[in-house]
Parts: sequence; C-alpha cells; structure tokens
Amino acid sequence: MEEIAADAGTSKSIVYRYFTDKTGLQIAVAEAVVLQIQGALEGVLRIAPTPREGLRAMVAVYLEMIESSPNVYAFVTRDGSVESGGPLGHFLDSVTALVAAPFARGLTSSEGRARRPSEPGAPGAALAESWAAGAVGFVRGAGEWWLAHRDEPGTPDREEITAQIAAWLWAGPVGLLAREHRPVSMSTAHTEEA
Repeated sequence: MEEIAADAGTSKSIVYRYFTDKTGLQIAVAEAVVLQIQGALEGVLRIAPTPREGLRAMVAVYLEMIESSPNVYAFVTRDGSVESGGPLGHFLDSVTALVAAPFARGLTSSEGRARRPSEPGAPGAALAESWAAGAVGFVRGAGEWWLAHRDEPGTPDREEITAQIAAWLWAGPVGLLAREHRPVSMSTAHTEEA
C-alpha cells in the first residue's frame, strides 16, 4: 500500500480512506479492468461476422490486455484465491460472464426461444456459462504461459498464439455447440471444420 500511495503521489492514509485493505484495492482495480475488457469485447463482438471470428477477437482482446499492462494484470490476479469473494475470483467471474453472454445469446436465439439467456432455465445459458468458465481458465493459463515466455526463441508471437488458442477452443465444445444449434449444409461443413 505504501508503494501504491507513493506512485499515486499521495499518502497511505488517503489510499486507506478509499480502500480498506489490499484486497479492496485489488477488487476495485479488477472491476476497472473488467470494464475495459467489457468495452473492448463488446466492440469486437459487434463487428465479428461469425461466432468463430468473435471467439478469436475475444482471445485477442485478452492477450492484448495482459501484454499491454502486465503489472496491472499481475496485481489483479496475484495471491488470489479463485473463490468468488476474492479479487481473482471476482475478476474471473466477471470475465466469464462477459465471455458467456454472446454464446448464450447465440444458442438461445438459434433455438427460437423468447426467453433471455440470463433467465434461469433458458436453453443454452448453462452450457454457455460452463464453456465460458473453462475457456477463460484455458485462455488465462495459455496467456500467462505466453507472457512469461514471449521473449524466448521459438515462442509464438501474439498473433500466432491468438490464432492457435482460438483454433483449439473452436475445435472443442464451442464449435460443437455452434454446429449443433444451426443447420449445416454439405457445402458449408467442410469450411466450418477448417
């Protein structure tokens, strides 16, 4: 807290006035980071022509964020329990909800239901949330590995790792869910598998 106060050009008592402890500060920073990610995700998802491109764009946003602000990312995610009440759990829960939303909308709208995806019992919502939780964990793990090794010979650059992570995710459950919930003609089946 002393280092943060010094960097902010204020006293430790002023920092404690706004944040009771380091955990409170981590949660506040996590919320600010989630708002940044949310804006970026909403922007790329609006222009993504397909769910697959949307997935790739979301991975790119995450990797760009951790590369551009590694110290902020480390502060939000370090020393954290993944429990919902802790800073890391709060951050991961928020990112999971952001990632799940477009896939839940896609799954529920493709089934022609009138209910909103967040409504309890809405078809596809639980599947989208469970996939999103796994995807966030996978992207986080792969992204943190890449961040730690990005300067080593043979490590892919950000574009390459983004494409690979998105391909791995698409080949798994999200691609399967997307393919199961919309008709596929023989002419499009080959291009979807690529």
